[in-house]
Amino acid sequence: MSGMDLLLEYLTRYFPILLFVFVALAFGVVTLVISYFVQPKYPEPEKLSAYECGSEPFSDARMPFPVRYYIFAMLFVIFDIEVIFLYPWAVVFDKIGIIGLVEMMIFIALFLVAYVYAWRKGALEWD
Repeated sequence: MSGMDLLLEYLTRYFPILLFVFVALAFGVVTLVISYFVQPKYPEPEKLSAYECGSEPFSDARMPFPVRYYIFAMLFVIFDIEVIFLYPWAVVFDKIGIIGLVEMMIFIALFLVAYVYAWRKGALEWD
């Protein structure tokens, strides 16, 4: 096979993926263009004003949040991802045997050490 034949075979193998990406992008662009032309345009002061639950805004929306909120959110995401790793392990447990069990016990032990550390540092307290 020549280089051109290999390239053509490679492109035909991935053509459905390229077509899917093109259709998805075209759908998004066409939807945005249609909505721009179809939407009603009645600029009134009430519609252009900031809305916060029916009350007038009294401060800037970009006020700083305490770092504690971000730490709590990051810990939640990290622990969530670690727990998600348990499902694929359980699916293939019969194939990986005792080695997989030992590795998962080490993983869970590290998870528990991190949890106890975060607990003792007060990162899980919501003030």
